[in-house]
Amino acid sequence: MTNTHDGTVDEKGALLVQKLTPAEAAMMIVGANIGSGILGLAYASRLAGWPILLLWLVIAGFLTTVSMLYVTETTLRTTKNLQLPGLAEKYVGSVGAWLVFLSVVANSVGCMIAYMAGSGRILGAMFGISNQFGSLLFAVPSVVVVWLGLKATGVSEKIISAGMSILVLVIIAASFLSSKADFGSVMYANWLYAVPVFNVALFCYIAQYLVPELSRGLRHDAKKIAPAIVLGMSITFVLLALVPLAVLVLTGPEKVTQVATIAWGQELGTWAFLTANIFALCAMMTSYWAVGGAMLTNIVDKFNFKSEWDKNTRLICLACVVVPPFILAYSGVVGFVNAIYMAGTFGGVIMSILPVMMLRSARKNGDVEPEYKVGWMAHPAMQNLLIIIFCCGAIYAVGDMLGLLPAGW
Repeated sequence: MTNTHDGTVDEKGALLVQKLTPAEAAMMIVGANIGSGILGLAYASRLAGWPILLLWLVIAGFLTTVSMLYVTETTLRTTKNLQLPGLAEKYVGSVGAWLVFLSVVANSVGCMIAYMAGSGRILGAMFGISNQFGSLLFAVPSVVVVWLGLKATGVSEKIISAGMSILVLVIIAASFLSSKADFGSVMYANWLYAVPVFNVALFCYIAQYLVPELSRGLRHDAKKIAPAIVLGMSITFVLLALVPLAVLVLTGPEKVTQVATIAWGQELGTWAFLTANIFALCAMMTSYWAVGGAMLTNIVDKFNFKSEWDKNTRLICLACVVVPPFILAYSGVVGFVNAIYMAGTFGGVIMSILPVMMLRSARKNGDVEPEYKVGWMAHPAMQNLLIIIFCCGAIYAVGDMLGLLPAGW
């Protein structure tokens, strides 16, 4: 155990311990989840209807929380600070490690493509600049916090996530009280388009990759990790349910844009346009911090770099995090909502199966008895349900891509 340049402590590995508070951990989850996904929910659910979206948010939120708690117990059974690929290598083997690493990368890149594209559109609409230049402006503060590490991310998430929550609640209240609000226009359900909405809802919750970061920061107070996760996911659910409802009742399903806050703000006037889009930028930025930081440390972990704080290592890893999403966002290959859809679908399959396998193995082969155990939610029936539902969503997505099933939008 050695002290590092910034006062943190290195405990048996390349990933350094930087202590978090439970509030910081919870808001990191909120910041990670409330990003590009929430901006695309209204558009993605406009054909299916808000009641179907609400149902999927409940189911996807519960199942993802269970999966996150599986990862929590697995990390606490392991003495070395590892990211998901390292945990998979230890408990499942090299194939599982590569699968989970590729899942983290695919999910992270899918997220950041959406952040780059979405931020560019918003800043372009606000200031009359090109989308590409808007994305570059967004990238500067995003990359700086990722470079500064876990503690800087936790503090920044707590401040910005609290601020953006206040902003969005103001806009939601204004939407519900507006004379243009029409609640009857969203209370419909078209089950033909139901399954794709689950995949988008799933994307909004996929935060298993963040759990090792939270465990690393809260290992000094391990019993508070699970409550912090539940709190963060609960706040996420409330915001994910209210934002698309407010957008749909105000604009109607026929006027929703892919980045919903643009049309949303325009319906309420200039003040709301600015407030809604500042919220959107904050949401994408907080998600970028969490997703980008986790992807960086996953690269360090998977390729066994000596230390995440070696400058050359950190520069190379940061370039891998930042550059590909920007290029892909403006390549014309991947659309905003499609990036959300595909990342949520295929990342969700791997991230549903691997945590189950890791937990089973960790309970047999772990290093220590943990301070926290999942309990009844680790029943084999729950584990199997988790796998079945996520795999069914992926099967639908394959049929969608092949043109055999109706697309969600």
